[in-house]
Amino acid sequence: METLMKVDDEQSKLEGSGSGLDSYLPELVKSTREAEIKLKSESRVKLFYLDPDAQKSDFSSAEPEAKPFEEKFGKRILVKCNDLSFNLQCCVAENEEGPTTNVEPFFVTLSLFDIKCNRKISADFHVDLNHFSVRQMLATMSPALLNGSGQSSPVLQDILHEAAMQYPKQGIFSVTCPHPDIFLVARIEKVLQGSITHGAEPYMKSSDSSKVAQKVLKNAKQACQRLGQYRMPFAWAARTLFKDTSGNLDRNARFSALYKQDSNKLSNDDMLKLLADFRKPEKMAKLPVILGNLDITIDNVSSDFPNYINSSYIPVKQFETCTKTPITFEVEEFVPCIPKHTQPYTIYNNHLYVYPKYLKYDSQKSFAKARNIAICIEFKDSDEEDSQPLKCIYGRPGGPVFTRSALAAVLHHHQNPEFYDEIKIELPTQLHEKHHLLFTFFHVSCDNSSKGSTKKKDVVETQVGYSWLPLLKDGRVVTNEQHIPVSANLPSGYLGYQELGMGRHCGPEIKWVDGSKPLLKVSTHLVSTVYTQDQHLHNFFQYCQKTESGAQALGNELVKYLKSLHAMEGHVMIAFLPTILNQLFRVLTRATHEEVAVNVTRVIIHVVAQCHEEGLESHLRSYVKYAYKAEPYIASEYKTVHEELTKSMTTILKPSADFLTSNKLLKYSWFFFDVLIKSMAQHLIENSKVKVLRNQRFPASYHHAVETVVNMLMPHITQKFRDNPEASKNANHSLAVFIKRCFTFMDRGFVFKQINNYISCFAPGDPKTLFEYKFEFLRVVCNHEHYIPLNLPMPFGKGRIQRYQDLQLDYSLTDEFCRNHFLVGLLLREVGTALQEFREVRLIAISMLKNLLIKHSFDDRYASRSHQARIATLYLPLFGLLIENVQRINVRDVSPFPVNAGSTVKEESLILPAVNPLVTPQKSGNTLDNNLHKDLFGAISGIASPYTTSTPNINSVRNADSRGSLISTDSGNSLPERNSEKSNSLDKHQQSGTLGNSVVRCDKLDQSEIKSLLMCFLYILKSMSDDALFTYWNKASTSELMDFFTISEVCLHQFQYMGKRYIARYCGGFILKCCVIFCITWI
Repeated sequence: METLMKVDDEQSKLEGSGSGLDSYLPELVKSTREAEIKLKSESRVKLFYLDPDAQKSDFSSAEPEAKPFEEKFGKRILVKCNDLSFNLQCCVAENEEGPTTNVEPFFVTLSLFDIKCNRKISADFHVDLNHFSVRQMLATMSPALLNGSGQSSPVLQDILHEAAMQYPKQGIFSVTCPHPDIFLVARIEKVLQGSITHGAEPYMKSSDSSKVAQKVLKNAKQACQRLGQYRMPFAWAARTLFKDTSGNLDRNARFSALYKQDSNKLSNDDMLKLLADFRKPEKMAKLPVILGNLDITIDNVSSDFPNYINSSYIPVKQFETCTKTPITFEVEEFVPCIPKHTQPYTIYNNHLYVYPKYLKYDSQKSFAKARNIAICIEFKDSDEEDSQPLKCIYGRPGGPVFTRSALAAVLHHHQNPEFYDEIKIELPTQLHEKHHLLFTFFHVSCDNSSKGSTKKKDVVETQVGYSWLPLLKDGRVVTNEQHIPVSANLPSGYLGYQELGMGRHCGPEIKWVDGSKPLLKVSTHLVSTVYTQDQHLHNFFQYCQKTESGAQALGNELVKYLKSLHAMEGHVMIAFLPTILNQLFRVLTRATHEEVAVNVTRVIIHVVAQCHEEGLESHLRSYVKYAYKAEPYIASEYKTVHEELTKSMTTILKPSADFLTSNKLLKYSWFFFDVLIKSMAQHLIENSKVKVLRNQRFPASYHHAVETVVNMLMPHITQKFRDNPEASKNANHSLAVFIKRCFTFMDRGFVFKQINNYISCFAPGDPKTLFEYKFEFLRVVCNHEHYIPLNLPMPFGKGRIQRYQDLQLDYSLTDEFCRNHFLVGLLLREVGTALQEFREVRLIAISMLKNLLIKHSFDDRYASRSHQARIATLYLPLFGLLIENVQRINVRDVSPFPVNAGSTVKEESLILPAVNPLVTPQKSGNTLDNNLHKDLFGAISGIASPYTTSTPNINSVRNADSRGSLISTDSGNSLPERNSEKSNSLDKHQQSGTLGNSVVRCDKLDQSEIKSLLMCFLYILKSMSDDALFTYWNKASTSELMDFFTISEVCLHQFQYMGKRYIARYCGGFILKCCVIFCITWI
C-alpha cells in the first residue's frame, strides 16, 4: 500500500507539472514494475509446490545411517530374588530370641537353559538369601576359607564398596533369541553334611516337628563350624521365561516345586533332559519333592536402569556410588556362535569359564581313602614350589570379590563324582606358556572324629591328587572338553614334564595315578575380546605381532596366512571385525610385494561379502565412519591406503582375474570407495594439505590409479548388466558416489574428466538398463550439494560480470556452453538424446531433469528471485530441446478437456499432421511474416524495447560460492589425454547448436511426458529474468519464436482451469491443483 501511495503521489506531481512529464516517466515505470514484482514474489506459490512428484521426492541424498558401535543386548530380564523358605524352620539364635528362619544356610545358583538348542545359555548368578542370623553360623570360618582366599581389587574398592557387592539379590539376564523353551533354573546347595538323601529327608516330611528342627539345627551348626567352606547339591527348581518368540515375559509362571537333586543326575546334560520333561506332569510327578518355596520374580529392564555393574564388575552409567539402591549384577550371556547373532566387540572382556565335569577314581590305588572328593581350582602363572595362585577368580556371595581358589560341590561317598560347578576367571591381558589351571583333589572327612579317640587330630581334608591344564596350546587358549591325567605328587617344574616315548620322559619325576590315564574331564569356555579361538585368525594375528616386534617379514608366509583367512569362522570374523580390518589395512600399507597387497584386498572382499550375506552391512558402515583410521603416512616407509587399495582393485578387476572375486568387488564396491574417500580425507588433514592447491594434494601416481580403476569398471558395468545385474548396478551407483565426493578433495577438472570418460562408454540405442545406469550416475553426481557453483565458472580479474547481457547467455547446447557449464550441459545433451529413444528411456531422462529442477526450486540457499533467475539461465538450452520436439506434443491427446469442433484458427494450428516418427519433421506454416521486427516482442511485454530497463545486479547472486569451481588446475598432474579414437561425451553431437540438424522422432509423447516437460518449461520461464527472456526473443528466429509460443499455448491447454465440478467429475484432484498453480503463477 505504501508503494501504491507513493505512485499516486508521483502521478499527482506529474499532473501539476506537465512540462516535467518526460523526465518523470522512466522513474514512474521503474517504480511501478518494482511494486508489481514485489507483490508477485510475495504472493506467488512455487510452481512445483503441489506437484505429486515433488511431494514424494527425497532430495536429502543421505547415505544409509551409520551408528557408532555400541554394546547390544538381546531381550533383557531383571531377576529379583526375594526369599527361599522351607517347611522346617526354627529360631537359630542361641538365646532363642529372634525370627523363625531356615535351620541352616542355603545357597542359590541361577542360570538359563535352552532345551531347544540343548545348551546352557548364561553364566551362573550366585545368590545368598539367608537371614543374617543364619549367616552367623558361618561367621566363625576364616575369611581365607570362605569361597577360597583372596582380597578385593584396589581399583574396584575405589569405585564400589565391597560390602555393597557381597550379597547380590538382583541380576540382569540377556537372551538374544527368546522363545518359550528357555528356562530359568535354580540350583540349591547347602553345607556338606553327608549324602543328599540323608540331608533332604527331614525336609520331605509334612509334619513340622520342633524336635526334628532342633536336631537338624544342631547338626548344621557342627557342619558349618567344621566344613563351612564345602558345599553339597541339595535341590533344584525351574520356571519358563517367555510366552512367545517375541520376548514377552511369562509373568504368570512361577517356580516349580523344589525337587531333590539326584546324585547321579548332576550334569548340565542331565538338567536339560529333566527340563525336556518339564511340561509332562506324569514324569515330573515321579520326582521327590522337598517342601519349600522359592520366591523369585522377573521383570523387563528399562534402558535407563540404574545402579548395575556388568559381568566384569565395571559400573555402567547411571551408577551412583552413594545410594541405598541395591547393586544389580549383569549376567553374561553365552551368545550362539552364529554370525547374525554376533556383535563386534565394543568393551573389554576377558573371561574364562572352567567346568570340572567328571573324575574317574574307582580304579586308583595310590590313596587309601578317596570318596568324598572336593576339587580346588587355582589359576597360576608359575610351576615353582612356592608360587602363589593369581587372585583373579570371581568369588561367591559373602566372600571377597576376587579370590585365589574356588571349590566345587562335594558328592558324599562317590569315587566317580560328577560336577556342575562353573568357575569364572578374569584372564590377564598377556598370557604366556606358564599360565595354567591347577586342580587339587581332597578327600573330605564328613564324620566328626571327636566321637572316637580324643588324641587323634581331626583331619578335615586329605590331598588325593593333582592335575593341571596349560592354558595355551600353540599360542592359543585351550577351550572345549579336555581329558587330563592325575598325579599323586606335585614336584617343582611339573609343567616341563613331557613324554618322549619308549618309557622315557623329560622333566621332573611324577607319580601318576592309575598309570597316567586321563581321569579328569574338564571343559573351558572363553569369552574374550583379546584372544580369538579361530586358528586361522590366530595365526595371522600372531604373525603380525611377530613382525611388529622386529621379526623379518616373509612375503610367502604372509600370503599363506592371508589365504587361510578365507576359512575363518563367520561369528569370529564379526566379533573381531574392526580389529581384522584395521590390521589388514595396516598390512596393505606396508606390503612390499604386489601379491601381498592383492591377497589383502581379496580377504577384505571376502569379509565384506560375508557381512552382507549375513545381513550385517550396518557393521561395515559403522566401521568406515567411526572405526577406520589410516596409518600415519611416512613417505620413506609406508604407503597410503587409498593408493594401494586402488591399485589392488585395478588388478582384481582385470579380465584375467578370478571372476567370482571381481563380481563381489563390484557388488559391494561401496565399502571400498568409502574407505578410499575417508583415507583421502585423513591424508589431507594429517599432512596439512587441505589448503594446498587441488592439483598438488595427491601425486600423479594416484591420479593415474583413480583413472585406471574408473576405466576398468566401465566394461564390467556395461557388459555384465545382464548376467550380474545387481553387481553392475551397485558398482555404477558406488562409482557415482565416489566421483561426487572427489569434488571435495581432488582437482575438479580431473573429476570432470572422469565423468566425461565414464559417460562416453554409453551410446544411443543402448538397452534400457544401461540408460538407467547412465541417468542414475548423473542423478547422483548432480545431487552434489554445490551443484550450482560447480556449473557457474567465476571469472577473475577486474572485468567482473555485471549484466545479463555480458553473460553471453547460450540458448542452445553449444560446445562453449557445455565447457562453461559442464554438468548441466552434459545432462541436457543426454536428455536430448534420450528424447529420441523409446518411451521408458524418455521417462527416465525427463523424470531426472524434472526432479533436479524441483530440488532447485525448494533449495533454501537459492530462494531469492535473483538466485532462481541465475539458475534458470543454466537451463535455457532446454527451450531448444523442446522446440525440436514441439510437433510431438499433440494437444488433442493430452488436453484435459475435449477440443471443441468449432475451435479457432489458433487452436487448429496446433493440430499437427501425422508423420513418420523417425523422419525429420517439416516446420508448420507460420502466420507471422518472416521479416517481423524484433521490437514487436518489446511491445508484447509492455515496453518499447527489451533493453530500456535496467538489469538486475548479478552481484546479488552468490557466485562467490563457486569461485574457481570450474577453473581446472589439472595441468601438472593430470594424465595424458585419452586416445583420440575414444569418443567424448560432450562431442558426441556433431552439431554446434541444438539437436536441430539431427534426425528426430516424430511419434507423440504421452501425457505424463508432456506434462513433466511443460512443468520444466514453465519453471524456467517463470524464474528467468525479463532481460534474459527479451534477449532470447531477440536472438531467436521467426520459426523458433512461433514454436516457443506454440509451447506456451500448449501449456494453456494442458493446465487450463475447467472448474471444480468438471475436474472432480472427469479428472480428479491432481489437475485441479496443477491448474490452480498455473493460474497463480501467471496472475
